[in-house]
Amino acid sequence: MAMFSWKLHGDGKKIGAGEVIAPDERLSWARTTGIGLQHIVAMFGATFLVPLITGFPPNTTLFFSAISTLLFLLITRNKVPSYLGSSFAFIAPIMAATAGGNLGVATFGIACTGVLLALVGLLVMRVGTGWVNKLMPPVVTGVIVALIGFNLAPAAYNNFMASPLVALVTFGAIVLIQALSKGMLGRLSILVGVLIGYAFAALSNEVDFAAIGAADWVGLPTFILPVPEWSILPMFLPVVLVLIAENIGHVKSVATMTAKNLDGSIGRALFSDGLGTFLAGMGGGSGTTTYAENIGVMAATRVYSTAAYYIAGAGALILSLCPKFGAAINTIPAGVLGGVCILLYGMIGMLGVRIWVENKVDFSKPLNIITGAVPLVIGIADFTFTFGAAADGTGGITLGGIAIGSVAALVLYHLVKVLQTARGIDIEKNPAPVATSTAEQDPITAPVATE
Repeated sequence: MAMFSWKLHGDGKKIGAGEVIAPDERLSWARTTGIGLQHIVAMFGATFLVPLITGFPPNTTLFFSAISTLLFLLITRNKVPSYLGSSFAFIAPIMAATAGGNLGVATFGIACTGVLLALVGLLVMRVGTGWVNKLMPPVVTGVIVALIGFNLAPAAYNNFMASPLVALVTFGAIVLIQALSKGMLGRLSILVGVLIGYAFAALSNEVDFAAIGAADWVGLPTFILPVPEWSILPMFLPVVLVLIAENIGHVKSVATMTAKNLDGSIGRALFSDGLGTFLAGMGGGSGTTTYAENIGVMAATRVYSTAAYYIAGAGALILSLCPKFGAAINTIPAGVLGGVCILLYGMIGMLGVRIWVENKVDFSKPLNIITGAVPLVIGIADFTFTFGAAADGTGGITLGGIAIGSVAALVLYHLVKVLQTARGIDIEKNPAPVATSTAEQDPITAPVATE
């Protein structure tokens, strides 16, 4: 397809039963804009949460997430719909690196991480993806996608319990709209649900509008230049593993949902995310990654048009120049986010299960059951380990459930595969069926003996 030309799907107004809007298609521009706005809503909570936790300027993070998203779409040639938002994998190293109060040191680590990821992307582009598929077969990619979604369950719970009634109203609105609406309203259920939940929270006096009135309408983001500090790189560079897993998981998820082979875009996706993370680090934004929240939106709407993501990226760029809007977003109560995320995060987890189902992963094989089971427990429980910390507990490299679960999936799969191969076990064959005597069979279905 031409770079900025999308085929109109049908009359641009309706989606038939079982139909999807492919990346090179679009609905009417009014409906595509609505989907784009829904993507902005989906990414905002998490994208703003990282700078709020780490002390980075929220509008700066939003600015670079928008730039990274637009670059990602261009570099992947509009084949991979994705929004690039703040990566939670950077939280631990950022907080460790900024213990002395210098955000520039952390941005240096982010920029270096971006360079390494971009180099990995270039390597994949040059040598192909065959080794990637051998390294991460469907059982591995499925569990990584699933644990990314299920690992976020505690965050959804915490937001939900912050205001259970608001969360229930938001969640209930989304479910009812999706279940009862056959038109575009159903496609915009998440956006409408957020608006309903926000309105209910405002009527319940759970929204503080003071910060909105104090903020300016127009203003440039606050940029922070990196301060070279090589000693912090061991804390940041391991994040590359998480970003690789998230990007590959995203591409595989989109390929599953759109029934297209996108392996050829994996290298470009990695390079694009690396470039976006590098630019963010050079200007004071949080590192970026392909966003799981927006996978949930695509799963709910079945609209994969990259045109909607251009609108989301452009909209986010404009909004990053409006401090008043950033202040308004910050007024969204945790209960509203809890009502949305309990659905979105669950959808992300189930996409991993879908990868297993559609690739016919056989869990009667020890190789697959071990690979799938252990990382899920690690991810859901959010195992966290710190390596190389000082005696007072400071410093070191901290890896959370997503990183450890991803590593566990890779190590367990290949370790068990090597051990079984060494023992002469054919991992391609199914285990022999358990023999049962005729007496154990159902008397109705058991064969009748004949002379």
